Amino acid sequence: MNSRVALNVCLLIAFVVSVVLNWVGAPNTSRPNVEYMPNMAHSARFAAFSPNPNFRDGKTLREPVPGTIPRGFHPLSYQSTSQDAIRAGEKLRNPLSITDARALDRGASIFANFCQPCHGSAGTGNGPIAMRGFPAPPSLLADHALKMKDGQMFHILTYGQNNMPPYRTQISSEDRWKVILYVRSLQDQATGARQGIAALPPAVSQIPSTP
Repeated sequence: MNSRVALNVCLLIAFVVSVVLNWVGAPNTSRPNVEYMPNMAHSARFAAFSPNPNFRDGKTLREPVPGTIPRGFHPLSYQSTSQDAIRAGEKLRNPLSITDARALDRGASIFANFCQPCHGSAGTGNGPIAMRGFPAPPSLLADHALKMKDGQMFHILTYGQNNMPPYRTQISSEDRWKVILYVRSLQDQATGARQGIAALPPAVSQIPSTP
């Protein structure tokens, strides 16, 4: 037997062995697979506010470890007062630029989710919640909002103001700056539109000539 024939015989034997092994090792669809670590595959589930026997206080929802800070939620050295809101306006600066298209897009998304229900899509205070009886918020296009500094807006988003709740736990500090960028873009659009209207020449009434 020459080497070529021997090689072909070996390959045939290997093929037959592989077919037999695949047939023997084929999974039995009528029987479930063996679970070596069932506790890992089927761990116990607890709702956030449901009782939990694994902890001494019986609570599932755990408090943060003392001294730790959640990622993206840096503490501020300001209190929830109007005086500190003004101080934040003097000290804090928006680290983002209004020319950053990605930041503006993200700010628009945050505004639509958290701000638009009350402030409306244009920021004038005619959102669906306000249209259904809830006290309407002041317009973001009014003079006081135009003159408000970014740091003061950031303080209001963080701690809330009047009927507006705080959003420091729902919106990260970076996203708060981004939504302020978007509010500035709405104000720029409104200011540009008003300036364009003011720049138009006065309309001349067409008085028909007397024959």
